[in-house]
Amino acid sequence: MSALIHHFVVHRLVVTDEGKLSIIPRDKCLAVTPEIESLAHQINHSFNSKPGKGVGHFTDSAETAEGSVPFKASLADFMHAQKERVDNLEDIFHQFTVSSGDKLIKALTDTGSVQTGFLIFCQYEFLATQYLMITLLNTRSHVEINQALELNAREHLDLAKMQLAVRIDLTQLEIQPEQKRYVSFIKGLMGRKVSDFFMDFIGCEELVDIKQQNKQLISSVDAYLASENLDRNEQEQHREEVKSYFKEKIDAGESLSITELSGRLSPESDSEHSFEAFTQTLDAPLEASIQPDPAALRQLAKYTGQGGGVSLSFERKLLGERVIYDPVSDTLTIKGIPPNLKDQLTRQSKN
Repeated sequence: MSALIHHFVVHRLVVTDEGKLSIIPRDKCLAVTPEIESLAHQINHSFNSKPGKGVGHFTDSAETAEGSVPFKASLADFMHAQKERVDNLEDIFHQFTVSSGDKLIKALTDTGSVQTGFLIFCQYEFLATQYLMITLLNTRSHVEINQALELNAREHLDLAKMQLAVRIDLTQLEIQPEQKRYVSFIKGLMGRKVSDFFMDFIGCEELVDIKQQNKQLISSVDAYLASENLDRNEQEQHREEVKSYFKEKIDAGESLSITELSGRLSPESDSEHSFEAFTQTLDAPLEASIQPDPAALRQLAKYTGQGGGVSLSFERKLLGERVIYDPVSDTLTIKGIPPNLKDQLTRQSKN
């Protein structure tokens, strides 16, 4: 992540001896060192790589919540201080994160959830866009060996199991809040309910189902390629181009642009026959900008399905060659069975 890290701080959520959740705040922001920049990059990459994220915005109820100042209002105060270039901005950001930690504790308590770990806040700038990343991470133990061949147990942040994280596009929040797409968050393996308390603490409402948007986009690409009367090799080349574009945007943490994708799919087509024009003829036209879902890459590369005790997956380019589908008899014929499966079937047939 070639980004400018403005502020980075970590606090800890623990369960006290009395069985209550509590926050142990750090006394100030961390200095932005190469190690912090590397960690921020890893957190951002892990977030971008997570499939099935949701997109939303701050709810109206977040503005009128009773009791403590709501997250949205606290964030607005910090953004105002940043815009005014106040001298003690780092202290203001630190205080904002501490008060946000208290809000998370309240959300956890209200929902009866128990979550501990390290609460990280990172404000950074990437491609002229300001972001705020918030994530709750746990640690995982590992063993190190030094030059004297001595073993030492160590703890490291378990980024691979990141399940609670939210990223706020501060630039869009300030310039285009009416689009209501400035908050993106991990929905978790079991869906939105897993992170309800995390969304409640910032007052976020989901607006866009990224998984469904990506599924619709891939279906539209397939339909467009079919309408262009391309041969099998040409279709595969175009799908590889789409995969490449997806990967570029996922790695950069940026949204897909239908206009850009159209330029990659149909660079020589006139505007009336471009992919972008094709999407406008659909019953449900695609949105101009879509956040990419890493899971969509698998859909571009393979046909998959399961049901009735059968699970199948094979590369798209094999259809019509090694894998033959007969829609009349509803059967698949596979030529060249994978060796490990063939070995199992051969041994079974001898029993």
